[in-house]
Amino acid sequence: MTRQTPIVAATDRATSTEAALGARRARLIRRLGAEPFRPGLWGVWIPALVTMLAAALRVPGLARPHELIFDETYYAKDAYALLQAGYELSWPEEADEAFLAGAPAPEDEASFVVHPPLGKWLIALGIRAVGADSAVGWRIASVVAGVLTVLLVALIAQRMFRSVFLGGVAGVLLAVEGHHLVMSRAALLDIFLSLFVLAAFGALLADRWQGRRRLAALLARAPEAGGGDGGCAGSGRGPLLLWRPWRLAAAVLLGCATSVKLSALAFVAVFGVLVVLWDLQARRAAGLRGWSSAGLRDGLLAVVTVLPLAAVTYVITWTGWLVTSGGWGRTWHLTHPAEGLGQLVPGPLRSLWHYHVSILEFHEGLSDGHDYASSPWTWPFMGRPVSMHYESIEAGSSGCGEAACSQAVLDLANPVIWWGGLVALLVVVALWLGRRDWRHGAILSGVLAGWAVWLFFPARTMFFFYTVAYEPFLILALVAVAALVMRRGAARAGRRRPGRAGSSQRAAALVLAFVLLATAASIFFHPLWTAELIPTDQWQWRMWLESWV
Repeated sequence: MTRQTPIVAATDRATSTEAALGARRARLIRRLGAEPFRPGLWGVWIPALVTMLAAALRVPGLARPHELIFDETYYAKDAYALLQAGYELSWPEEADEAFLAGAPAPEDEASFVVHPPLGKWLIALGIRAVGADSAVGWRIASVVAGVLTVLLVALIAQRMFRSVFLGGVAGVLLAVEGHHLVMSRAALLDIFLSLFVLAAFGALLADRWQGRRRLAALLARAPEAGGGDGGCAGSGRGPLLLWRPWRLAAAVLLGCATSVKLSALAFVAVFGVLVVLWDLQARRAAGLRGWSSAGLRDGLLAVVTVLPLAAVTYVITWTGWLVTSGGWGRTWHLTHPAEGLGQLVPGPLRSLWHYHVSILEFHEGLSDGHDYASSPWTWPFMGRPVSMHYESIEAGSSGCGEAACSQAVLDLANPVIWWGGLVALLVVVALWLGRRDWRHGAILSGVLAGWAVWLFFPARTMFFFYTVAYEPFLILALVAVAALVMRRGAARAGRRRPGRAGSSQRAAALVLAFVLLATAASIFFHPLWTAELIPTDQWQWRMWLESWV
């Protein structure tokens, strides 16, 4: 019998120690729900194909109609003014006609606007690249934002539900959905809000998985700090996770979302609560007895890092207004000297604060009637979509070969997806109450921030197109239900005798049938979304509800 040398014995002990650490880390990662997901090449190709589908549906006919439809009359012209002066300018009467003729001529006087500048700067990039003489110029940025949102929802669903198939389902549903398609083809702000909110959500998901893996690795090396042995609960609060780059990225993205529309503040608040709850649950799942105080400590750290970074990002987007002197209210501080501690604040920032006070006063008093205004209570049922453009064309004019033709851009959602999404949300609520699956809570947080916040302002004038900010979460709710169907099918297949037809194939076929039905509905309604010239009687066929007219 041979005796091991000290070097060999030490090597064996080191190997054994590393193996034990690896095993502890693996157990903690499973307990924390942070197992890696490797989708392979299909996980790249499917989102790429879905993205190309989204682009193919949004780009053709983008210049039609050559008009400033609905609120494009504000945002496209504001975007052009930003390129000229760095801030929004007033426009003379009949300015739309000159703009459409390729001869925009804003006045020298600054204009008071009630939305931050980032969305208009993005529209301005399209105008700079293509020109102001074509509708493509002021709409192309919206197309890019819409296509990127489709890509993001496909990737997020793929990772959340650990399925390339379900990621593809999410991407296709959003790609063909008409409400999203219309908003992706119009120079309005809400599609940019949707993009930044979804990107911030994706960054927070990445932070959740990365943070939990780091927590598992640190606890595995110091089991005495609490729960790292995979067995007994520890007595400590666990390590402090200081460097969280994905959380910082989310802060920047939320700052950008707020600089598109101030309603993004609701997402800042709701997502902030969400990540604190995630941190609390992570430390509790890790077996730490001090999980509550540790989670609150993490939450406080998030507040002092995320909120200032989001605020700085927001202020930076006002650079054009800050570095010039002609913007509305820009020199307010010169006629209103600061007092007390206010003297420590730079004058331009005090003027910017005054500007925002004026903006909030405007929004609080915005209660004018509008033919297409709607209550948030009607949004889940699609009670009053917004007609952004409608033209009745007589026979023989503009290629109309029927008794009468219609050309419309109606912000109408795909009924199969929208009403199916409402049912899916109810299912997700029930699942979350029954199982407390974090994914269901995450989906509901996006809907809550994008929809429920408007219930607090019942007198304000509101429109259905605001819902595009939370529509990706509606798609994720549909995918959550599809995941449930697939899981039930797989469970039943596992209980069947070999050789029998599996329920998993039938579950996948059921999901695909829903996607095909939604796609068929999109083909039917597509002319209403893209200003195609169709006979008026065919337009009437598509007016299923009187409130849609």
